[in-house]
Amino acid sequence: MSACAPTRATDPTRTERMHQPHSPPPAPHRRFRIAGADVSASIAVFLIALPLSLGIALATGAPLQAGLVAAAVGGLVAGLLGGCPLQVSGPAAGLTVVTADLIHRYGWRTTCAITVLAGLAQLGLGCLRVARTALAVSPAIVHGMLAGIGVTIAVAQLHIVLGGTPQSSVLANLRALPAQLANLQPAAVTVSALTLTLLLLWPRIPGRAGRLLRKVPAALVAVAGATAAASLAGLTVPKVDLPSWSSHALAGLPEGPVLGLVAAVLTITLVCSVQSLLGAVAVDKLIAARPGLSARVGRADLDRELLGQGAANIVSGALGGLPVAGVAVRSSANVNAGAVSRNSTMLHGVLVVVAALLMVPVLELIPLASLAALVMAVGIQMVSLHHIRTVTRHREVLVYAVTTLGVVFLGVLEGVTLGVAVAVAVAMHRLARTRITHDEKEGVHHVHVRGQLTFLAVPRLSRALHLVPQGAHAVVELDGSFMDHAAYESLQDWQKTHTARGGSAELTGRRAGVSTEPASPSPVGCRCHPWTPWRNHQCGSPLSGTTASRPAMPKAPSTAGTTDAPDGPHRVDGSGTTDSPDDSGSPDSSGSSGSSGSPGNPGSRQLARGISAFQRNTAPLVRGELARLAREGQQPSQLFLTCADSRLVTSMITSSGPGDLFVVRNVGNLVPLPGEESGDDSVAAAIEYAVDVLQVRSITVCGHSGCGAMQALLNSEPGGAQTPLKRWLRHGLPSLERMADTGLPWARLAGRAPADAVEQLCLTNVVQQLEHLRSHESVARALRKGALELHGMYFHVGEAQAYLLTQADEEQVFGHVEAAELSS
Repeated sequence: MSACAPTRATDPTRTERMHQPHSPPPAPHRRFRIAGADVSASIAVFLIALPLSLGIALATGAPLQAGLVAAAVGGLVAGLLGGCPLQVSGPAAGLTVVTADLIHRYGWRTTCAITVLAGLAQLGLGCLRVARTALAVSPAIVHGMLAGIGVTIAVAQLHIVLGGTPQSSVLANLRALPAQLANLQPAAVTVSALTLTLLLLWPRIPGRAGRLLRKVPAALVAVAGATAAASLAGLTVPKVDLPSWSSHALAGLPEGPVLGLVAAVLTITLVCSVQSLLGAVAVDKLIAARPGLSARVGRADLDRELLGQGAANIVSGALGGLPVAGVAVRSSANVNAGAVSRNSTMLHGVLVVVAALLMVPVLELIPLASLAALVMAVGIQMVSLHHIRTVTRHREVLVYAVTTLGVVFLGVLEGVTLGVAVAVAVAMHRLARTRITHDEKEGVHHVHVRGQLTFLAVPRLSRALHLVPQGAHAVVELDGSFMDHAAYESLQDWQKTHTARGGSAELTGRRAGVSTEPASPSPVGCRCHPWTPWRNHQCGSPLSGTTASRPAMPKAPSTAGTTDAPDGPHRVDGSGTTDSPDDSGSPDSSGSSGSSGSPGNPGSRQLARGISAFQRNTAPLVRGELARLAREGQQPSQLFLTCADSRLVTSMITSSGPGDLFVVRNVGNLVPLPGEESGDDSVAAAIEYAVDVLQVRSITVCGHSGCGAMQALLNSEPGGAQTPLKRWLRHGLPSLERMADTGLPWARLAGRAPADAVEQLCLTNVVQQLEHLRSHESVARALRKGALELHGMYFHVGEAQAYLLTQADEEQVFGHVEAAELSS
């Protein structure tokens, strides 16, 4: 019987409830309660949503009450029905341009009807469970769409900031700008300038007082400050005018050309859906960065989120509100404010309703110029420099630029359509563009393939390969990440023919010197593969009860029979073999397990089984590479200094292989200062050897969560017996002192504070050991020459998430590796 299923007692006088002996007892009946964290988070979101909703309504040309209706409906309906509990929905800046164009073309009542129809379309898409398909849109198109909308918003609101009235298009606004600058309204400009100043400076107030003040949203402070200043100074500026709710316009029957209305519905559906789904994915990432919250909230159900957004748009449009979508600013504020359930989103909608009914006199004091300045700032922020750098790094600037310009000058739907067309053209161009060259150096014929190797490039590949004479040695270098079956067959056929005629052929990948055996199913040279997921590999043998080692291995394409099997009677180990009753743990084999130690010793059997699995499955795959390393010697690229903790598998978390890392492990990943090791110079010797002899290019100090050494440091007491562990941990005392120093900034993780004092010390210890590294003469000398880089790293074991120290000199911030700006 489920723990959540209500039960009925057979005897009403009994106080204990009956339940099945092997099921948990039924949960007690609880009253509906709202957590205090949800209450405080809802207030923070409400204070942000109120001015932004009015500002977006002003920017669209809709009745200002429509923004409040959309905010309330987004909180109550989408918050209740949506699949992302912590996402906050409401009128979004990304819909401003689309809505303004619809109001200009069809009027307000028809725009409301279009919103209702778009909601129905979203319900249909949600029922078809196609939410994941919307995420297939290139990020460059989404970022370009938002940037184009941001430019359009900023240019239009600039006229209101200067005291004028915006035009119907970007070009018209730009043409009218000189005349507007010649007729400035000083009062409007003053109010706008004060709003922007408060908006920019409020988050930058330093010190402890700043941390307290920043809890009040900057948008609320900016609008409230400008309103108070305008009222006290007696400035004559247009202000918010909220008509009576009795005259509020509701949705009417759509009027206009059918094709135009269909296009409008599709546009609203597309923009609302994509923005909401991308917002839900972003909220999932924010939740994952907060320890304990992901287990309580869970991942977003995107199909349900689409259904919730559709229902919200139906209700909002029917009640005369703006279109509704997930809003990134409010959602991130909701998560950062500590929300733990959808109650915060819904309560924020209740607060909006209360404000719309009871705070009308206060809202009518707000100058329109202040709201316009706020929305203009939001529009400018939508043109993100981070997004531009990202699309530049991925060579998608053309897609981004075309989408942005298309949205600005043609419209949202037209701009997105252009962006999709250009993205497809760029993808086809990359797929078809393959450069194949042939040259001869010192008797060796080199065939270099740059780009993706598809059937389109097979004729050129064949011509280049036939330039290699019979009996010659050839090296084919494949510098690409994709090869289709036609190209593979062509390359394999040539290789077999060439070697049969007395020649030799070596197929290499991006890394020079890494060769591929002819029999490999994939001739791409690099054989590095991600580590396969595995469960707890200390699995007991079914009959003997001993422990069987299951060595984790990279998934090798040439290992036939390698299987990732679900839970069942046979457990698949990392080498592709299974543990079954007939394995070495059976009674028949327990006396001759093949172990060099005692047959009954679980540790020796575990070691022997692991070595046997390596010799049987892994050694044939890596023998060639290890033979090369044996001939050439080790040439590691970096020294990796980390803790001896058994949960840190350095080759796994760095995707490295033999010869890549020179690893030093000790308790607490400590780097003693020069001359303080008391006769044990092992760490200093490893540093000197790595820097001066191996000439590594970087040194990484890696700490980790739940470090026992840091826990021991925190709990250490002066005095007592000086054990070897205590004597070693004294090298970590500077980290304790650094953490206790209030004059130094605390090391922290991007997006969240350290979970506890142990994690804070783990982070601080990485920063401190990097300083110790700089004190070593060999390291200091290499740093002065520019031949060495130092990196700090933190690995959260429970999250399987790596963080890199991105600002070691000013603020010690450990950021997600995906967001770190690393030079090649």
